This record gives sequence, structure tokens and C-alpha cells, in this order.
Amino acid sequence: MTKLHPTLPVVVIGGPTGVGKTALSIEIAHLFNGEVVNADSMQMYEHLDIGTGKITSEEKEGIPHHLLSVLTVDRPYSVDQFKQDATQAVLDIADRGKLPIIVGGSGLYLEGLLYDLEFGYANSHDASLRQSLQEKADEIGNYALWCELKQLDPVAAEKIPYQNVRRTIRALEMIQLTGELFSNQMNHQSKPSVFNERLFILNRERSKLYDRINQRVHMMDEMGLEAEVSWLYEQAKGQDWQSLKGIGYKEWIPYFEDQITKAEVIEQIQQNSRRYAKRQLTWFRNRMKAPYWIDLDKPDATEYVISEIRQLRS
Repeated sequence: MTKLHPTLPVVVIGGPTGVGKTALSIEIAHLFNGEVVNADSMQMYEHLDIGTGKITSEEKEGIPHHLLSVLTVDRPYSVDQFKQDATQAVLDIADRGKLPIIVGGSGLYLEGLLYDLEFGYANSHDASLRQSLQEKADEIGNYALWCELKQLDPVAAEKIPYQNVRRTIRALEMIQLTGELFSNQMNHQSKPSVFNERLFILNRERSKLYDRINQRVHMMDEMGLEAEVSWLYEQAKGQDWQSLKGIGYKEWIPYFEDQITKAEVIEQIQQNSRRYAKRQLTWFRNRMKAPYWIDLDKPDATEYVISEIRQLRS
């Protein structure tokens, strides 16, 4: 369990992919002597810069960033590990008299950090059980395994896409280890905030957000996304790496295997990114019930955020 720091001011900037979190975080960091803690799961991997939309050295404008490019591409990473790493980074920033600014779109990571969400599986693990479930998935397929989860725990199955075999296996593993529904283990039950945070969720009008996402994917392509993913694909050598499952990366695999065209890859990345943005907004709205929703299409949006942070710091 994470120790509570209810008087420690923390700014949190969340929102869907491509909405404009990076630019706002830099402006706030300059104004309030802040440092940024990354809360985007894919941006933690080194070498994966283009497809993750990772901030460049120039874009940082001298602002220190934490938890960027800290993982080798072959390593898995969990919410529980993020909680430990991010909490340490926040406390370190605050100890030096600076404002911690947590930025990212991974709702599960943000929720786990801010409300010390317990997943039940943090200290429970059975390697042989997990291996047997993985072998079963290989034998009967991801969808059939997900159907087994749906029979046992329909609430959990509703929140886990059948394509995400890793989470399906995790849920089945914890049900068998604890005898408790995984959906019950996922609930944080209105736990108090770990920090004194201001959680801002950035948004835009849906069509404008989708246009930004589509343009962003084309820009990534022009920057050399194919070469970046090709390198990762060659490094993985067929292994089931978490880093190769991210949007912007997994879509290239059938292209490298001569099954689809590059145009189809780009279209799939755009479509998957738009769908992910929709899921992100649903998570922030329904799971985290974020109080501060910022429409970046409005001219006074940034000033409103700044005024709220001034109140937090006063």
C-alpha cells in the first residue's frame, strides 16, 4: 500500500492520444517551476520514439522529464511497477521544491497511481498456472479463452477486449488463485487520493480530435515509423513482447509478412488510434470521474488550467 501524501500538490494532465497534452505540460512547467513524470506506458520504452509520440529534446525546452525511455524493449511493465516508480519520482521532484506534473493517457496507470488502486495480483503469482493458461490460449485461441472468462466473470470480461490475451490470462489466473471475481479485485472502492492533485482531462470536439489523430499518424509515417517498427520486429524475432503490441507497432506485423499493403497499415493505425482515444475518454469519465474537463478548442482553456494550479499552489 502506498503512503498517502494528502498535502503534496501534484498536477495531472490526462486525455486521449493526440489531444495536445505535451504542449500544455511544458507551458505549465515553465510557469510553475515544474518537472514532468511520464504516465504513458509505451513511452517508457527506449528507442520507440516515433510511434509513441514521445517528446523530443527540442520540445522539452529544458524541462526535466522522468520515466521516459527507461525500459529496454524486451521488458514487460506493470501498473504496480509504475506506481512505485512514479511515486518515487513525484516525491523526488517535490523534495527539490518543484511542482510534479504527471502527463499521460494511460487511464489505468493514472488511476493506480492517484488512488493506490490494488489489483489483487500484485503479490500473487503462479508461474506454472500462467504458463498453462498461455498454452491453453495457444491451443484454443484468444476468443475461446476470453469466453471462459466471460462465463466466470462477465463484468471483468466486458472490460477486457478478447484480443488482449495477456489481461485475459491475468484475470483467469487471479480468479483461480484467490477464489474471488477479478472484477471485484479491480475496484478501488472510492479510496482517498494519494496526493493533493488537480486532475485535468484535455479534450477537443470529436471530429477535430480525430483529424489531429489522422494527421499525426501521417506525420509519424513521414518521420520514419516503418523503420522504427521494422527494427523492433527484428529484435523480437517472433517473441511475444509487450512493446510490440502497442498501437502504431502491432499493425505493421502483417505488412512485414506480406499480408497487407502499407496504405492498409496506416489506415489501421488511424482507426485503432481513434478507437483508443474513445476508450480513454470513457475511462476518464466513468472510472475516474475526473472533475476538470478542459476543451482545448476554447480560447480560454489554458488560462483556466493556470488559474486552478495557482489555487492549488496557494
